[in-house]
Amino acid sequence: MKKLFIFLFVIFLILGSRNGFAQQLPAIPINTVVERVQKYFGVYPVEKVHLHFDKPYYAVGDTLWFKTYLQHNLFDYSPSKIVYVEMLTSKDSLIQTLRVPLTDNSGKGQLVLDPQFIAQDNYRFRAYTKWMANFDQAYFYNKIVPVGDAINKKLGAEITYTPDGNNKTKATIQFRNREGNLLGRRKLTWEAIDGWDPFSKGKGETDDMGRVTINLTIKEKEYLKKGRLNVKIDGNKIEPDLIGSYSLQHALWDADVQFFPEGGDLLAGVSKKLAFKAVSSTGKGLKIEGKIIDSKKKEVVSFNDVAFGMGAIDFMPVAGESYKAMVSFENGEQRTYDLPEVKAEGINVVLHSEDDASLQMGLIANDVFYEKMANQPFYVLGQSNGHLVYAAQATLKNSSVLISLPKDKLPNGIVQLSIMQPDGKLLSERLVFNQSQPLLNIDVKTDKTTYTKKEGVKLSLHGLITDSLKSNYSVSVIDDAKVPYNDDQELGILSNYLLTSDLKGYVEQPNYYFNEKNENREEALNALLMTQGFRRFSYDDLVTEKLPQVQFMPEQGITLSGILRLNTGRPQPNGGLLLSIPSRNIRKDAYTDNQGRFIFENLVFPDSSKVTINARGNDNFRNLVINMDQTYFPGIDQGNPYASDNVQNIDQEMKAYLNNSKNEYRTSILIDEVQVTGVQRKMVTSKEFSSLSGLSMPEHRIEGERLSGCNVLTMCLTTMLTGITYDNQTLKYHVTRNYNQGSRVPVQFFLDGMPIDEPALNSIIPSDIEAIEIFLRDELGTVSRMYQNDGVVSIMTKKKDQSKQPRMSLAEIESMLPKTNVIDMVPLGYVKERQFYSPKYDTPDSKNTNDYRTTIYWNPDVVLDDEGNATLNFYNGDGNGRYKVVVEGQDETGNAGRAVYYYNVK
Repeated sequence: MKKLFIFLFVIFLILGSRNGFAQQLPAIPINTVVERVQKYFGVYPVEKVHLHFDKPYYAVGDTLWFKTYLQHNLFDYSPSKIVYVEMLTSKDSLIQTLRVPLTDNSGKGQLVLDPQFIAQDNYRFRAYTKWMANFDQAYFYNKIVPVGDAINKKLGAEITYTPDGNNKTKATIQFRNREGNLLGRRKLTWEAIDGWDPFSKGKGETDDMGRVTINLTIKEKEYLKKGRLNVKIDGNKIEPDLIGSYSLQHALWDADVQFFPEGGDLLAGVSKKLAFKAVSSTGKGLKIEGKIIDSKKKEVVSFNDVAFGMGAIDFMPVAGESYKAMVSFENGEQRTYDLPEVKAEGINVVLHSEDDASLQMGLIANDVFYEKMANQPFYVLGQSNGHLVYAAQATLKNSSVLISLPKDKLPNGIVQLSIMQPDGKLLSERLVFNQSQPLLNIDVKTDKTTYTKKEGVKLSLHGLITDSLKSNYSVSVIDDAKVPYNDDQELGILSNYLLTSDLKGYVEQPNYYFNEKNENREEALNALLMTQGFRRFSYDDLVTEKLPQVQFMPEQGITLSGILRLNTGRPQPNGGLLLSIPSRNIRKDAYTDNQGRFIFENLVFPDSSKVTINARGNDNFRNLVINMDQTYFPGIDQGNPYASDNVQNIDQEMKAYLNNSKNEYRTSILIDEVQVTGVQRKMVTSKEFSSLSGLSMPEHRIEGERLSGCNVLTMCLTTMLTGITYDNQTLKYHVTRNYNQGSRVPVQFFLDGMPIDEPALNSIIPSDIEAIEIFLRDELGTVSRMYQNDGVVSIMTKKKDQSKQPRMSLAEIESMLPKTNVIDMVPLGYVKERQFYSPKYDTPDSKNTNDYRTTIYWNPDVVLDDEGNATLNFYNGDGNGRYKVVVEGQDETGNAGRAVYYYNVK
């Protein structure tokens, strides 16, 4: 098997003239620095997760297919065997968590976009391992996947914002009904809310083309973060009232331009690169041009961006001078920005030059710093993908020092060069990109270049097989006419592993930097690396041996654990427990240690499986209590920067796809209203309970029917309780409005009028719930004074007709009481496996059906034979035009590859 070699150079550089002053001894020897940094890199592996979706966006009713890949940089440990995939709304509400098992660092799954639970929105998919949860969430996998709706959505709209001054904007909206007809001459009312309270409202009427213009005055820009524009179109005899809600996040135009001196500082008298980045309020780059002027308003240099609002210029500041940048935007706006302060003395690391063989890095000091620090040692460290790949001690005998890094000795990806003083203080950093090692080669071909509709396709893959390394691939074939997409916007396996997974913040169009058709991609990538954040770890902490605390080890399987106690609270040592999963015919036993702890490891069961843990095999089982450990999931990172990929007008951007979806699901669209005669059921409310009599009307009510399919109540409540926020750290629920303002007073739960605490929620069977009422205010304070709470959630269960029930025996009553020595639960299991259906059109009769598929073929389990070949067979759909084949994969060492191929269908 081929081994992965990471080369480390430890070099002592005595550069420049040899007749200088004697070198001072460093505070920490270079060998000690290397040893401490290597200690971290050798103990804390870097894991990265990638998801390959079958297509870039979906419609309600579709099945979303994906393949998970795991890359890790160390091979002397057992990497994670589980990846968690989360689906979140644009409001950062968790919809679903999937637990995906890995085999050979890859797994697969699917998610049905059920119309009952999924609405049109920009959904964020977040993926990670529990090991990754020990560190910064900024390095989790994040991708925005728009989902349109052609089934349930009754109101279509295209909205544009036209800023009109500092705090005013015009929202122009064109409305259509479900059938796509313009809603002309319809009266409407609207209100703009900041998440809770309206700050502007009014009335209007659409014109003949279904358009209306709404003038908004926004006094506080903070309103826009969670602001919504809600519009209600009055109904008529044919159509009911129609309601739409639109984000105000990008209603006002704004821009920010920042300047980043190469190496971190503007050094007086030193000429080097000055990078800049211009972004709009949407987070995306803005095309700009401008000039830099000094304090006398004299132009020093002009500039314009290379791509995505980024660029770099050569600039030499003068000591004691201050500079400003005068910037012009495409919309005619002009603004002035201050450049960073010019430092009188300092040293920076810069990229001097680059060729096919090496990276020439330079240490550049200005004259003042050199005179003060001549003959002093400095440490230069290079890090890439969690490996220390370069270490050197350089003595400053000239104001500039040249360091050559041979590319063939470096791994692919970002290389971080850092200068530090001998006492461990970091002085300067520079990121550079290296791609000298071969990528996983994937050659894609079809037996023909042009096919007919529903004709069979023979797709061949060929990869280079070396040293018996195993590799696995996922293959997606989509109808490009129905699913048009700019591949530069895609987050492919290469752009993820080699770029975005090592950078903080939002990277616009990540595949742009790996598309050889983009001639300026290397220049744009260099500008990106000078303007993007990078702090996976801190050298200051590593040198002082402040290592991070680890809460989770790499998971090898599903684990259920807890403590067995006596009802007095004392742990029960050597207690026996039996775990059973009837649906999988699994029975396992375990015994507690001296602290009463037990653990069931490496369990395998699908999601929604019932699990029972029983302690009744012990002699004193009536006195035993099983306490299960809480399952930890990382908190939701509010305001994730990849929200910049949100599509504002999904109806317009996905028009071709949604029109096809209407044809595909047209039989699923039901009439809106059906009158049914029957017995009216009395609605149960919280007013029936004296303990809640002081509360007024609830702000929100959830009927029990909405809990259908809910297995664990707390997991459902986290996403369903409108206006309530769940704190993952304290395991408490809070009123969102007050929580965001700093309040940590929890919500009080009631079950049929009786107060309960949060751990008791999971003892409630969701199917027994009649309704849930949410009270965000307690005007009289009757409940809050007694329970010291903020807000109330009242859970009401279904009432049985006792008049028709026979009197219960004592045994029946005891059977209804919760058993502390038996735990029934439905923990998160593995995602259920399903196979992608690929129809066969091998007979004339089989072709007499409509085929509206957008994903023509999906295969997440492609493995090459011993000669490096694989052949796949499938049939085209009804769509004409270009079909797109995307292949992604990786080998056992994590070396990845990606290929895109097109063929035509007529």
